[in-house]
Amino acid sequence: MESKKMLPLGMLRAVLAILQWWSFNVTVIIMNKWIFQNLDFKFPLTVSCIHFICSSVGAYTAIKVLKIKPLIEVKSEDRWRRIFPMSFVFCINIVLGNVSLRYIPVSFMQTIKSFTPATTVILQWLAWRKVFEWRIWASLVPIVGGILLTSMTELSFDMLGFCAALFGCLATSTKTILAESLLHGYKFDSINTVYYMAPYATMILALPAILLEGAGVVNWLHTHQSICSSMIIIFSSGVLAFCLNFSIFYVIHSTTAVTFNVAGNLKVAVAVLVSWLIFRNPISSMNAVGCAVTLLGCTFYGYVRHRLSQQSAIPGTPRTPRTPRTPRSRMEMLPLVNDKEDKV
Repeated sequence: MESKKMLPLGMLRAVLAILQWWSFNVTVIIMNKWIFQNLDFKFPLTVSCIHFICSSVGAYTAIKVLKIKPLIEVKSEDRWRRIFPMSFVFCINIVLGNVSLRYIPVSFMQTIKSFTPATTVILQWLAWRKVFEWRIWASLVPIVGGILLTSMTELSFDMLGFCAALFGCLATSTKTILAESLLHGYKFDSINTVYYMAPYATMILALPAILLEGAGVVNWLHTHQSICSSMIIIFSSGVLAFCLNFSIFYVIHSTTAVTFNVAGNLKVAVAVLVSWLIFRNPISSMNAVGCAVTLLGCTFYGYVRHRLSQQSAIPGTPRTPRTPRTPRSRMEMLPLVNDKEDKV
């Protein structure tokens, strides 16, 4: 009787976790696009740096002040040998995502980011010589096909934005692969991840942001109207970016790997729809078909990975060679932070 009562409670918790994750994620994406397009604050390095600063303060407050999560102690030598390289790739990933948002619509950017599973598999195959079953390769076909169709039919195509989003996928995949080896032995959750990586990312990004965008930001401050309201929006996006990473912790602990994968792809669809309702960027019918094919391909890829992980857990079944130091728990397929939208 108790299990029957707990089941709806668990389902309700999972649904609420997914909804608040969607809300933060979509809001951060829309706000970033609004900042670049409507506030004319065309400085993606500065926006990323503000997000890292807000995330650093938020993670410190959550762990040290509110003690929501216990601090995972990391040896001092490991902070530079392990955390710093991860932070560097982490920083590149976020910056490329914001650069792409400046030049291309949210719908196109989100679809390209769905290419991440393919780049992850390819990099693991090339870098680690990891062997994948044919079903994994077959599941990538609709993802690649959908991306090609979307790119060829995108009415607001911009080469710089496209390249930034595509290289952002490579950065995300690299981060995921590095996490398997560099963070071996440390069971990081999303809050501890931000706690350690955001300060390093701020340090890495601060100087380039000042040198490349400092003069433009100063000029914007002198010429832009409604400075106070605009700055509130910009810093609010940083606070919400931290909340997004915080929300990922609850989603991971409230859902299964399959639910996380499906919810992630539905979240992309929600972001595309909301962005279109707000910005009204033109979308052709074939472009919409390409986006749908990509998302269905990502869902199929997650399903195949889940089935293969279940088979490998059965004694006597052949196991696919793993990447060195790959985690072996049920969270194996979940990224360190959300693979598609780790918008810090």
